[in-house]
Amino acid sequence: MKLDTKVTIFSLVLTLAMIAVIVVVSFWSFRQFAISSEREHIRSVAEIVRIGLSESLIHIEREKRDDFLGHLAVVEGLRTARVARSDSVTRQFGKGSELEQIQDGIEARVIQDGQPYYQLTDESDGPVFRGTLPYVATRAGHINCLQCHYVAEGTVLGALTISMSMGEMMRSAYTASSIMVAAIVLFMLVMLLFFRRLVKPVIATAQDVQVTVERAIHGDFHANIEKRTSDEIGQVAANLNSLLKFIQDGLTTISSSVAQLLQQSPAHKNENLLNSTISRVEGLIDAAHFKQAIEEDETKPEIYRRLSAVLQGRFNIRNFSIYEAARNSGHMTALMVDGEADAPCRWCDPQILAHAESCRARRTGHAINSIESPGICYAFQPPAGEQGRCHVCIPVIQSGSVGSVLQLVVKQEESERIQNLLPYLYVYLREAAPVIEAKRLMDTLRASNLTDAMTGLHNRRFLEEFAEMLASSNQRRKSHLSILMLDLDYFKMVNDTYGHDAGDLILKALANVLKASVRASDLVIRYGGEEFLIILQDTASGSADSVAEKIRASVEGMKVQLPGTTLQKTISIGIAEFPHDSETFWQAVKFADVALYNAKESGRNRVVRFRPEMWKDEAKY
Repeated sequence: MKLDTKVTIFSLVLTLAMIAVIVVVSFWSFRQFAISSEREHIRSVAEIVRIGLSESLIHIEREKRDDFLGHLAVVEGLRTARVARSDSVTRQFGKGSELEQIQDGIEARVIQDGQPYYQLTDESDGPVFRGTLPYVATRAGHINCLQCHYVAEGTVLGALTISMSMGEMMRSAYTASSIMVAAIVLFMLVMLLFFRRLVKPVIATAQDVQVTVERAIHGDFHANIEKRTSDEIGQVAANLNSLLKFIQDGLTTISSSVAQLLQQSPAHKNENLLNSTISRVEGLIDAAHFKQAIEEDETKPEIYRRLSAVLQGRFNIRNFSIYEAARNSGHMTALMVDGEADAPCRWCDPQILAHAESCRARRTGHAINSIESPGICYAFQPPAGEQGRCHVCIPVIQSGSVGSVLQLVVKQEESERIQNLLPYLYVYLREAAPVIEAKRLMDTLRASNLTDAMTGLHNRRFLEEFAEMLASSNQRRKSHLSILMLDLDYFKMVNDTYGHDAGDLILKALANVLKASVRASDLVIRYGGEEFLIILQDTASGSADSVAEKIRASVEGMKVQLPGTTLQKTISIGIAEFPHDSETFWQAVKFADVALYNAKESGRNRVVRFRPEMWKDEAKY
């Protein structure tokens, strides 16, 4: 129900209630006044009658008594005037006339208890007020009753009944009441009109406020509430207009600033400014929390897993791929596919993994959006049964080049939703790019500390850092590690004769031979100087001997060209197995070193497997 209707109904109900109360009170008051007046009137008439009758009796003018009562009929409104004798009077003076006999029980009761009785009755010609008063013997006053009556003072001598018609009085009272009520009704109507005129600006302002607030709820803060008065209501309207204008200007500024951060266009005219601003700010806050989280992650795979969780959880994107582009080669690696780590390439031609230039986003460094430009990238090849999909590929720029590519794959009906989400995804990727780059640089620096700069092989520090993990992994798989300790024969002579540059060329050539002689899962380590260590993983007992012999033969046939000459060298190799020869990894390394020493002692250019009897004196070695 509207406020205007409520005020109208309230005013009418209040007016009618007040009128009803005034009418009831007025008529009741006039009625009570009329009854009270008639009671006094009857008492006055009764006193006149008592005195008149008493004087008639005193002067022995009994025959004039009835005439006296008859003359009272001319009194205006008097309908009945009669006297009923009590038993004491009847015994002394006789029954008297028929009119002097007790007429009803009321007169009998008044004579008996000596108390006056009043009664209002409605008759055909109007209300009649009757009063029956006791005639009490007394010697006080103008007439001494005891002079004639032989009774004790206070004895009831009779009852005087007088009936007065109240019709004319009640009509006068009703007329006066009606005039007063009419005046009050007129006054109340004038007051009602004045009240309505007084509250009309309040109601109109309240209605304007309601409309304005409803518009504000839907994001429209353009207020235009009319200032109808110069009092508090008018001030409320003016202040509300100022407040809403301040909110509108503030939200517009905030929304524009956030839109610039998101690289979005400003809010549309029909867009809910408040909701859009809140949504954009929440997106920035979530992105900031995401950046804080990935900064605390240790490795790049952890960052990509967290990004995958954001895509699935916050943005409800189920089909996507995250590719990482190699810096110094034309390869790409699929890190995440549909939330699964290290999964095979699913949505693109697998050739992009070997030839990164086939990926349009990787090649151009620009976002590729098939929603806006269908068929833009030929490398997008969804599997059978998934045709009709759209894709958006977003390159992540790191240190001026494409470091990774995020690919979103969506159904056609989801394209509009994804288009709306893209600005927020760009924020996440912008926040992630420097963190990923920092992790990459840290990995590069860490790798440089664990790699021999000249040969490109792992160094001894790498072995020291990963030996425990390598041994634990081997024990969990219940497998064997074959440890080969290798040392070039007479290498010092090369440095002394041809110089260190020649020695470096031989070491590089040897490193290439060692890498070519083992599997990708095996580890080749430059242990120090011309000494190398090879760890063969998951090898059967005795298989390391053939690998070692292959290496020995390859090194023996290796020729290194130097200015003016060609050098050929041989190598000695010692073999031990973990945990076959020792329960500890480093002890097995020591046993391989002991076997190498035996190979040197027994003539060099040979392979020797560790035997327990070789371990004679630990201090010696």
